[in-house]
Amino acid sequence: MNRNILPGFRLAMGYTMVYLSVLVLIPLSTLFFKSAAIGWSGFFAAATSPRVMAAYRLSFAASIAGALINVAFGTLVAWILVRYTFPFKSIVDALVDLPFALPTSVAGITLTTLYANSGWFGSVLAKVGINAVFNTLGIVIALTFVGLPFVVRTVQPVLEDLDPELEEAAATLGASRLAVFMRVLCPALLPAILTGFALAFARALGEYGSVVFISGNLPMKTEVVPLLIMAKLEQYDYPGATAIAVMMLSLSFALILGINLIQRRAARRFA
Repeated sequence: MNRNILPGFRLAMGYTMVYLSVLVLIPLSTLFFKSAAIGWSGFFAAATSPRVMAAYRLSFAASIAGALINVAFGTLVAWILVRYTFPFKSIVDALVDLPFALPTSVAGITLTTLYANSGWFGSVLAKVGINAVFNTLGIVIALTFVGLPFVVRTVQPVLEDLDPELEEAAATLGASRLAVFMRVLCPALLPAILTGFALAFARALGEYGSVVFISGNLPMKTEVVPLLIMAKLEQYDYPGATAIAVMMLSLSFALILGINLIQRRAARRFA
């Protein structure tokens, strides 16, 4: 009789499924039941109106842009924290987690103040003709802010486990810095980078607090999906709000699932 080395699988799996059902599956299933009350025609009319489609495009485009920016600069921040020693390094490392602890509404007010035309950063940008608030750029800035820790904290442990001797050996054999990065570092970092991208993207899609101030919330222009759902709820249009939430949930899940599949294939390929 074969026995599992780690006993208690069935009991642990049972607790896991109950926990996930109570916290995730059952609450999310109520969205589908609520939206079903308006029928298929009402569902598609509510979920595909021009205002809603504009919010979809803006949410996905801004979330992808913010996640890509975080992939580039988050990987750089993780590299600096792992490979170099400098004064106040522990403070810089702690600052990375600040978006986790800071209330998103406070972050939104702070970013709006800084990037307004009269703010510290906004006044500099205004001199070159760039307005960073109440437009798409402001939304991307807010989503980049909230998503940075996900990339840094995902890539950082992988960098810490990489042996610098591999890079030194490649350099000794005549490889350029670019070749070392592409052939030695990238294969090991790619799965972690994709995971960080997926986490930052998912976080940005559902962001509300930091966007509500800096976006201006203009319908068809700077209105992201979470803001539109809140507007529907304030108008007591619960079926319309749940229809938009179901469509957003389905699209987000499909995209994140695809990213996770790519991440797993990359991990197996470079293992």
